[in-house]
Amino acid sequence: MDNQQEKAVDRAHRLLIERIVTGEYPIGSDLPGERTLSKDLGVARNALREALQRLGAGGWLEISQGRATRVRDYLRDGNLNILIDLLGIDQIQPVAFVPDMLQMWSLLARDYTAKAVQSEPSRVIERLDLYTSLADSPEASTQAMWQLHRALLDYCGNTVYGLIFNSFAGFYQQLALKHFQHEANRERARQMWHDLRAATIAMQPDAAATIVSDYLRRSEGQWRQTDEAAFDNALDSPQDRNLPETEE
Repeated sequence: MDNQQEKAVDRAHRLLIERIVTGEYPIGSDLPGERTLSKDLGVARNALREALQRLGAGGWLEISQGRATRVRDYLRDGNLNILIDLLGIDQIQPVAFVPDMLQMWSLLARDYTAKAVQSEPSRVIERLDLYTSLADSPEASTQAMWQLHRALLDYCGNTVYGLIFNSFAGFYQQLALKHFQHEANRERARQMWHDLRAATIAMQPDAAATIVSDYLRRSEGQWRQTDEAAFDNALDSPQDRNLPETEE
């Protein structure tokens, strides 16, 4: 597939998601036929078919040969791809998903932090030692927090956790940069790193897990108090979604 064709598929994929979520194609409804959709979306039919297959695999659509393509109850019947797709649509920023994701993250972090501290304490301490001279900036805190959790995931030995974590890299970057604009949030992160280092030195994996999990739960509480307007203001432009280069 050439680059132009890839762009057409991505365009059809994005536009269809937008129309489903905004209710133009409501849950339980049948999509228009391929000829109509192709003309309406401005893409070739082969690109449209590929986008439809991608949406079917992701849980957005029910596709059956010989029958109209139907919009599924995607939030109930879909999979992780639904959330990843939603977070990738600039016009759709579901504020309710942020605290829910942080809640999930805090639950996973409790497990992978305890396992990492138990299995690789010296490497966890080595990572945290780098943060004692960290620049006091949103960018530095954003990168440091990402690298810490990425390291803990590597040390815990659970590959699936890492795949879930990586799925939200771009969205994390957007939110974390705004979160760490506030000096109080940067100070809270520094305190968490300090406490985690002390618990790791003391070889207390359960205490370390609680420190990280509690930090994320407090962040969850902050986001649950964020209204839609504040959420929109917390997002950067799409070109700012890539994480800074990792420095090892």
